[in-house]
Amino acid sequence: MQSESEDPDAEVMIRVASGDHAAFRELVERHQQLVVGTVARMIGSADAEDVAQQVFLNVWKSAPRWRPEAKVTTWVMTIAKRLVFNESRRRGRTRVVPQSGEDQGMHEFPDAAPGPDRRMLDQELHHAVEAAMGSLGEKERLAVVLRRHEGMPYEEIAQVLGTSVPALKSLLFRARNTLRVKLSDYLDG
Repeated sequence: MQSESEDPDAEVMIRVASGDHAAFRELVERHQQLVVGTVARMIGSADAEDVAQQVFLNVWKSAPRWRPEAKVTTWVMTIAKRLVFNESRRRGRTRVVPQSGEDQGMHEFPDAAPGPDRRMLDQELHHAVEAAMGSLGEKERLAVVLRRHEGMPYEEIAQVLGTSVPALKSLLFRARNTLRVKLSDYLDG
């Protein structure tokens, strides 16, 4: 069981559940970057703001049902997961290759001169990574995003995905192997 002292958002969430608009604004400010970033990496940046807004709308509406046993971040990301997966299905199960912003995807090579050749190679690698991520299943992609980009602990990711930690580790292992194979032309050794 999660105590309020272990989750810095618990006190804020209790106020949100009672209808406190200022607390809700604080909660959104605390988690907006996490939600928008995750959504953008999952379905593309064009719709990220709209889906993130829907996530927070659902957080507001369902706040009275939140229980302190659930860490607020985990609960918010579970709502985000449902909406992202629904959006993917709404799009007709077509593979969505996220179009990351410049800050999310372009890889910098500090030793290289920033010439047109380097930019072209960076762009090629960026598209290859996006395509490889887009080839993963929804759960695999979300697990990789939450672990790699958001630094979320295994326990929280497992809760968001509704699975056990060992099952999550297996899912991540398979996802990483898939990425390794798809990006083998770009990996050294």
